[in-house]
Amino acid sequence: MARDEQPVWWHVYPLGFCDAPIRDADPAPATRLRRLLGWLDYAADLGVTGLLLGPVFASQSHGYDSLDLLRIDPRLGGDQDFDDLVAACGERGLRIVLDGVFSHVGDRHPWLVDALAHGPDSEHAGLFDIVWDADGGPAPRVWEGHGALARLDHASAQTADHVVDVMEHWLARGTDGWRLDAAYSVDTAFWARVIPRVRARFPHAWFLGEVIHGDYAAFVEASGVDTVTQYELWKAVRSSIADRNFFELDWTLRRHNELLGHFTPQTFVGNHDVTRVASAVGADHAVTAAAILLTVGGVPSVYAGDEQGFTGVKEDRLGGDDAVRPAFPDRPEDLAPWGSSVHRAHRELLALRHRHPWLTTATTTTTHLSSTRYAYRTTSRDAQDWLDVEHDLDAGTFVSDRAGRIVWRHAA
Repeated sequence: MARDEQPVWWHVYPLGFCDAPIRDADPAPATRLRRLLGWLDYAADLGVTGLLLGPVFASQSHGYDSLDLLRIDPRLGGDQDFDDLVAACGERGLRIVLDGVFSHVGDRHPWLVDALAHGPDSEHAGLFDIVWDADGGPAPRVWEGHGALARLDHASAQTADHVVDVMEHWLARGTDGWRLDAAYSVDTAFWARVIPRVRARFPHAWFLGEVIHGDYAAFVEASGVDTVTQYELWKAVRSSIADRNFFELDWTLRRHNELLGHFTPQTFVGNHDVTRVASAVGADHAVTAAAILLTVGGVPSVYAGDEQGFTGVKEDRLGGDDAVRPAFPDRPEDLAPWGSSVHRAHRELLALRHRHPWLTTATTTTTHLSSTRYAYRTTSRDAQDWLDVEHDLDAGTFVSDRAGRIVWRHAA
């Protein structure tokens, strides 16, 4: 995609969406990925311009414990199923960004098993961060304490070459960019070595780094990614609504303005790793959260199902993500009707954003602030256009154009 193009993503976790078995000991291969084909018109009608896909590559269970980054997960299908999805997206003008898990692999990855068996001079040993003289024999360093996830060696040229090969393989198959999972856990110098090599061949590729805490602008500058996940704004939107304290959101949007001077953050109010926004703030205020998301600067994503008011609580246990990563029906027509009002609000807000494309890089100025009522003016970078937005937790949200006309409202 053009580097100055800023899409709106529909974020999909394919293994859950397509009802693939996650923890079955011997899951049967199937062409489940094709279920997404029946949802592309729905996505386009919603107003998104691309799919931000979770893991689609062969893995042990949940997709983030990869076994082969050059092979579609057999639980989802094969190359033809993926190629058909890319083609169908292209017919509808939908971009595709893939989830690249380049910080670690599953502990049963065949190259890791081979390296542990044959030593540091074996063919693939240079890919992995292995303690060769550990008590009890060689052992891989694990990712963030998860024994089933083995870290890659990001100081190794072999690892950089492998990641470049994977990125280029799927970009050549028609995708548009990469979400770099757990990018924060990898030295920025690694990304700075890899990304320019990929851009030399695919100059329009878009790179999103998953970064939770820290200096976002410094990470972007040092790594070479286009953007990072704006978790600060995610947290502030939810907390301000749930705690009835818009002062937190006001502080965060001031910082968000500063970030917009350096890069365009990737914004969201829900994703595959957190409790559903409707469960966090209530179904009605999930629309308030969406209205904030879609009237401030950034590259927004809507987590599939949030536009229908889906609920689900993330829990800290085995299977604790299942509730926020559910299977979807075969067709949009099979959705329950109770999500229609939330869906309509998302469609209207996305249409509003498309009518005002300058919102991507817009900054906000506070015009009223109290615990339960927050108003701001969102202004284009050239200061030639603006929207006035008011969120009242007891009355609703109102958006007015520069002529003072209300162009969108949601009554609480």
